[in-house]
Amino acid sequence: MNDIILEARDLTKTYREGSVSTRVLRGVSLTAYSGSTTAIIGRSGSGKSTLLHILGTLDSPDSGSVKFRGSELTGLGDRQKAAFRSKNLGFVYQFHHLLADFSALENVMMPLLIAGVTLKDARARALEYLSLVGLDERINSRPSEMSGGERQRAAIARALCPRPSLILADEPTGNLDARNANAVFELFTSLAKKDGTSIIMVTHDNLLAGRCDRILTISDGVISDD
Repeated sequence: MNDIILEARDLTKTYREGSVSTRVLRGVSLTAYSGSTTAIIGRSGSGKSTLLHILGTLDSPDSGSVKFRGSELTGLGDRQKAAFRSKNLGFVYQFHHLLADFSALENVMMPLLIAGVTLKDARARALEYLSLVGLDERINSRPSEMSGGERQRAAIARALCPRPSLILADEPTGNLDARNANAVFELFTSLAKKDGTSIIMVTHDNLLAGRCDRILTISDGVISDD
């Protein structure tokens, strides 16, 4: 069996606005393994994105535990969480979040440079991953000069380039047509498998979810395994 990468237990989360309380998570637990793909599905507002943000230390639960390779994450300070994310996580979102004033190559190099990789090595690895996602001819293009599918492939290259142990993806194909969504999903999962990366993906696309190793459904703040 593959190693356990991430283990969440009994996560709860309630948002409060004035006198109104909205309980989003009601004791959610999940386990992710190296080299595996997990899809999280559910209605809008069911807590999918909140769960993903907590797993990625971008938000904190009211109670419960998140462990990465056996080490507790929920008690870390902001700087420790930022360092953890930089070293271990990759994020892919529905909106590519590429930096508008930088080329595809510069965007993909950015997390490597932040992590302290030398300019020479960062460039070489960024070129490798841009080639893997089929953007050899787009390395000097800015996001405004690229199609939606190309921008999302660049975002995937940026997320995978640091070779993280875990990728958290929030509707990564949500802005693409069916053909591009399928191509991006195939590319995304095949590259992750190659590097032994675990993927946890929130999606509304049941067809894509069905091609993951595992599907979890979240409803009324509770998660079930399909």
